[in-house]
Amino acid sequence: MIVLLLCSALSLVLGFFLDLWLGDPQWLPHPVRWIGCLISGTEKLLRRILPDTPAGQRTGGILQTILVAGSSCGISLGILWVCWKIHPLLFLGIQSLFCYQILATKSLKTESTKVAVKLQQQDLPGARYAVSRIVGRDTQRMTEEEVAKATVETIAENTSDGIVAPMLFLALGGAPLGFLYKAVNTMDSMVGYRNDRYRYFGTAAAKTDDVLNWIPARLSAWLMILAAQVLGYDGKHAKRIYLRDRRNHASPNSAHTEAACAGALHIQLGGDAYYFGKLHQKPTIGDAEHPITCTCISAANRLLYGAATIALLLCSSIAAAILLPLLFCL
Repeated sequence: MIVLLLCSALSLVLGFFLDLWLGDPQWLPHPVRWIGCLISGTEKLLRRILPDTPAGQRTGGILQTILVAGSSCGISLGILWVCWKIHPLLFLGIQSLFCYQILATKSLKTESTKVAVKLQQQDLPGARYAVSRIVGRDTQRMTEEEVAKATVETIAENTSDGIVAPMLFLALGGAPLGFLYKAVNTMDSMVGYRNDRYRYFGTAAAKTDDVLNWIPARLSAWLMILAAQVLGYDGKHAKRIYLRDRRNHASPNSAHTEAACAGALHIQLGGDAYYFGKLHQKPTIGDAEHPITCTCISAANRLLYGAATIALLLCSSIAAAILLPLLFCL
């Protein structure tokens, strides 16, 4: 048991640095893409066999959430169990690989930097295309500042969704719990919309994602505030704006890191945006003290890396805290 927990704790650290080193190369098969295929497949199946009514769609959404999250957790657990039976080093290697694939620090920085480069080159169409790869809103009519703002918002929000939250679940339950979180988060990004198609079907995934992210979103905001202080940004202002604007979003979790980021950089995020051709009115987050440019994207990425590093120290401590009582029992 002690060796198992030690391997699990070490795999989190190894996975984190593998992510920083390798990112998300397109040639490497990624479990999240398979999860996406499973989500699409279960949606088609459940819509075909269940009645096309609000109750039927809600039932389908609940079943999809259980099937996708359960399969993602169960399959990874089965693979790791087989690896453990063969040899602990094989378990360590595969668990580290899973942790690496669950985290998204470098890929988020890489994709957002592509937007910044296009803005620096004054290539607005290219910047719109680059940002369309990492946001869910319409990008065809965005101005340069709107492109930069959408990118900063994505960095801030995914500091929680793509790094701190999965890292916390990895620390608590290894790759199986990490994949369960990732499956729910991916479902929310694919079906958790309040439009005609997913108003009822996506409810279960969206609500489950809200529950799983409740603690990580708030933790991520405080880590970003601390990172701002350490890195020389305005940590005090980040805290003030966070406490003031953390609820300025329809989602109970999304505004927390956005508010901390906006405060640290003295910029304004949020506001109205188009989704699927329809204008959605949203409150603003932060104060428009400075314009949002490509330099804000670089600054947000530094906050991202700072918060991720502090999160690794925290989650490693959580893993150690789980392990230490067993060591004292020897």
